[in-house]
Amino acid sequence: MSMTSLLYPHPSSPPLLPLHLLSHPKSHHHLLLRLTPFPPISAPKLPRFRTLSIRASISRAERHSHQEEEEEEVLEDLGDDGEVYRKTLRLVECAMFASVAGLAYLLSNSLAIENYFGCFFALPIVISSMRWGLAAGRKTMVATTMLLFTLSGPVKASTYLLMHGLVGLAMGSFWRLGANWGLSIVLCTFVRALGAVGYVLVSSFLIRENILALITINIHASLTYILMAVGVNAIPSMDAIYAIFGTLLLLNCGFFVFLLHILYAVFLTKLGMKDSLALPQWLKKAI
Repeated sequence: MSMTSLLYPHPSSPPLLPLHLLSHPKSHHHLLLRLTPFPPISAPKLPRFRTLSIRASISRAERHSHQEEEEEEVLEDLGDDGEVYRKTLRLVECAMFASVAGLAYLLSNSLAIENYFGCFFALPIVISSMRWGLAAGRKTMVATTMLLFTLSGPVKASTYLLMHGLVGLAMGSFWRLGANWGLSIVLCTFVRALGAVGYVLVSSFLIRENILALITINIHASLTYILMAVGVNAIPSMDAIYAIFGTLLLLNCGFFVFLLHILYAVFLTKLGMKDSLALPQWLKKAI
């Protein structure tokens, strides 16, 4: 066997290097140069799938619990006893009462039947105050006044506010607080009287005439004529005329407020609000 056959045993196989070449220091250096550029192989780090899955499950559970809590809060707010539902219902009822009162007053003035339906103009404010509190009654009164101001102008709006709105607000407030009927009638009488005086002053400003002076002058003339017809030669002073005028005004307003109390008590009792009314014993027996 020749040296060539030993070095090349098979034509397809690569040639074998001689031993003296493998042991040569330059060949070692050449091999080191060819092997050093490749980085060492290290074991790959496995991802922490279990930790990530646990955290994902915890975050999903927290989100699910938060969504359930939010849904429960929304359902509680939209329920019959929820705060959002009650506020919405109060707003709708106040708007409805204001529109009914404004439309009734406008039609009564347009058809000249205000004297027949004047006792019902303050009823929506009283019902709103009894159902939802003093703030709701005040909002109903303001909304009705603004509606009349838009539709009919400032004269109709101020007339409604002074003659009917303030009385309805005062009556509903006293009934809501459970005040005695005697106290409620007295205070509502003063409110009605002040509203009537304010209405006279506003009308005097609009027509450029002192209506209050005309009223007192007519009372003075009528009283002087009555005294002369009786045979009393005396002329009443203006202070006495003012006192008589105030007394007659309070009596008129007192009778009107008393009738309103009875009428509204019967009406609210028929509506099923008897438990929220502080009625006197004689009226409870009559109803």
